[in-house]
Amino acid sequence: MSRILRYLTHPQVQIDPSVPVPEWGLSEVGHARAALFASLPILRSTRVIVSSAETKAIETAKAVSDVINVPVRIRERTHENDRSATGFLEPEEFERVADRFFEAPEESVRGWERAVDAQARISQEAARIIKDNPEGDLLMVGHGGVGTLLYCQLAALEISRQHDQPAGGGNVFSYDLNSKTIGHSWRSIEQVSLAAS
Repeated sequence: MSRILRYLTHPQVQIDPSVPVPEWGLSEVGHARAALFASLPILRSTRVIVSSAETKAIETAKAVSDVINVPVRIRERTHENDRSATGFLEPEEFERVADRFFEAPEESVRGWERAVDAQARISQEAARIIKDNPEGDLLMVGHGGVGTLLYCQLAALEISRQHDQPAGGGNVFSYDLNSKTIGHSWRSIEQVSLAAS
């Protein structure tokens, strides 16, 4: 029987430039999408839920936790790539900087954490979570940047934004822990829901 690691990115957030980005919570749409994901029967074999310490990730993980009755474990080092050097950026500027982050993974773009360092961090955390939890499916709840870096590492792909999650967040990929292969690449919560029905 296969054992699955799923990585879920938080869905839409309530953007507030006056609040530090790690403290943003989910929007109404984000909460609704998290609830949809939580309702999926494929999660019934999940034995561990791990979330980053960022509010939006915790709220997403809690939506699942409340349904399947598995507590959320916070892992501080699963946070998004550190972008505190710039703080909030308007969407167009953010996309330009994010493009460069993936294009030049060994550079600190505008003071951001380097992609190679963020990838090493999230990969080490995932490895520890897998090692410490040898039974059942695992769910990591986090962010698009580090999620994409983890996907590239697990799929043995070069760091590239072409492997980034679709816009909007609320996407998931799966990894078969027995065969050590990608089960499926990024799919939206809605696509996973349709496939599971």
